[in-house]
Amino acid sequence: MIFQELHSTIERLKKQFDTISFDRKEELEKLSLYIKGKLDVHETPKLIVICTHNSRRSHLGQLWLAVAASYYQLPKIETFSGGTEATAFHPNAVAALQRIGFTLTIAEQAKNPVYQVRWQTNQDAYEAFSKKFEDAPNPTKEFAAIMVCSEADEGCPYVPGTDFRIALPFDDPKAFDRTDKEAAKYDERCEQIGMEMLYVISKVSENN
Repeated sequence: MIFQELHSTIERLKKQFDTISFDRKEELEKLSLYIKGKLDVHETPKLIVICTHNSRRSHLGQLWLAVAASYYQLPKIETFSGGTEATAFHPNAVAALQRIGFTLTIAEQAKNPVYQVRWQTNQDAYEAFSKKFEDAPNPTKEFAAIMVCSEADEGCPYVPGTDFRIALPFDDPKAFDRTDKEAAKYDERCEQIGMEMLYVISKVSENN
């Protein structure tokens, strides 16, 4: 069962699907069709969300896709994240997830800490840490590459092993670090990514 606070956030975000523009929905639904195509032939959809540093938007995208799969009861979907370089899962992104009901605890303290993430009861911890997109545990063939920042999309024209690639850029909340808008902008981006990833999986679930 998804944690109550997070479940309430999901219910609220679902009511905002009509705020997504027509053009954006068209792009999101391309990802939905890819996922549905895999499920229809009894294959496991593997989705890697990629941004430059694997520090903010890519983690948010991966975790929201995983939550959406749980919410819409599509457990076969596997989600991953990576960057064109590795840094660390940024504390501001971690805090934004905690504020809406995720549980994140540090399992391994380091320059690039390993977080244990949970969003439902009786769940094995989901490990989150910064890595390159080709690093373990990410898949190396037959996966979708979801590029969530324009820098990664432009700087990484070829992602080996992918059988589907799509650019779904989001504005970087990093621009507001150490400002009085920091928390609000991270929350805004977290919820925007959440709403759009929920929309993607909702379209998959309509015919499954």
